[in-house]
Amino acid sequence: MALKQSQHLKLLQKLSPQQIQLMKLLQLPTVALEQRIKEELEINPALEEDISDLENEVVDNEYDEVESTDNEDVNDFEEKEVDKIDDGYELEDYMDAGDLDAYKYEISNRSADDEVFQSVIVEGPNFHSQLEEQLGLRNLTDQQFTIGLYLIGCIDEDGYIRRDLDLIVDDLAFSQNTQITKEELEFVLKTIQEFDPAGVGARSLQECLLIQLERKTIKAKETHLAIEVVKNMMDEFSKKHYDKIIKRLNIEEDDLKDIITEITHLNPRPGGSEADNKGQMSEIVPDFNITVNDGVPELSINQRNLPELKISNEYIEMLKEYSKAKEKSIREASSFIKGKIESAQWFIDALQQRHQTMLVSMHCIMQYQNDYFASGDESKLKPMILKDIADKVNLDISTVSRVANSKYVQTPYGTFLLKTFFSESLSTEGGEEVSTREVKKILQECIFNEDKKKPLTDDALCAILKEKKYNIARRTVAKYREQLDIPVARMRKEI
Repeated sequence: MALKQSQHLKLLQKLSPQQIQLMKLLQLPTVALEQRIKEELEINPALEEDISDLENEVVDNEYDEVESTDNEDVNDFEEKEVDKIDDGYELEDYMDAGDLDAYKYEISNRSADDEVFQSVIVEGPNFHSQLEEQLGLRNLTDQQFTIGLYLIGCIDEDGYIRRDLDLIVDDLAFSQNTQITKEELEFVLKTIQEFDPAGVGARSLQECLLIQLERKTIKAKETHLAIEVVKNMMDEFSKKHYDKIIKRLNIEEDDLKDIITEITHLNPRPGGSEADNKGQMSEIVPDFNITVNDGVPELSINQRNLPELKISNEYIEMLKEYSKAKEKSIREASSFIKGKIESAQWFIDALQQRHQTMLVSMHCIMQYQNDYFASGDESKLKPMILKDIADKVNLDISTVSRVANSKYVQTPYGTFLLKTFFSESLSTEGGEEVSTREVKKILQECIFNEDKKKPLTDDALCAILKEKKYNIARRTVAKYREQLDIPVARMRKEI
């Protein structure tokens, strides 16, 4: 086959590295942005925190102290401070004016009255460490101890071992050079299943519940029945086919209530306490704050604990010196330093653009939903989609989506995920457009107030909404119910 040369003309659109960096920063919430800035400070030595404001405060305090004691010392102090200022360098001294603009060298994220809060969290031994401590208290051989450590490492954050035991046997043979049988592995696993919290090391929910039920020292009638249900009728119990359970066990409805109480009081996630504690330690940090003064919503963006950044003076001085040299090695070093400075400049630029984009977008959202933010009445929420905001602020829909994603806004009525304010419209019988969030609110209230012995079906919910003049189909009710993480009527039924 002969090779051929040909020319093709293509029209492509590509994002520049700066635009990609901006998009990545834009989707980060405040806490993640703080971590991202720390990472950039570590990898780019040309970028550093600007502590000049803090130094100025110290200087002012020292100045006041000196002024109150000795005027001559004050004059010497002022001369020294002037010398410090004169020692500074500017990039314009050795680069073209168009290369870098002075206003891009640093970014201020705080005002004078801002406070910086630091949380100190003290943690005890983690979940896996506690299991390893209990393993060390057992009378096991060295091989069994090694197997036990490996099994503990296989336990997930919920407290389960979800990996097949045959695969674990193979893993131990290849990674630990430990040849064992499945029966030997099961023996060590049974030992771990005796540890606290009860149910840890189970391979399924059924096994987890059985371990907890069988560990009870005093087994009442309902405990024995619960064991029977979990062993042989777990599928019927999980699907709430209570009539089948009553028939097979030949029991009364009151007995079934006792069984349900016995099983529902067990812990389905024995390792979840550790994850739950971590979840409680991490609080939501709002990215925006809306206050209402005299009925007028006012917006501010959360910039606290974000360091002020600037380009390193040391790198500026090195670039100034190296730019005069003619040796090849020094020119290469000069190019490296210049690249780091440009990278720092792009990062500072991206932070400034992120701040401006978020502020403009959120201000538009606040104006669009002004009636809600002024009163807190959810019925005043207007239907709003990403395109509505994108058209008003002249930004792409994807940009507005990044602003809304994973961001929280603090209001006088609570702290909310920003994307929850976006909803499609729904027409009433009178032709009025309302937000789907309003309809979901009604659905939640209906289900919350329903008779749990006879929960409302989707058809019944649809009928209630039509009585309230909302034109909505049953399949749409089902979709909204699923979006609210509410199960079907049969799964909400209680005895």
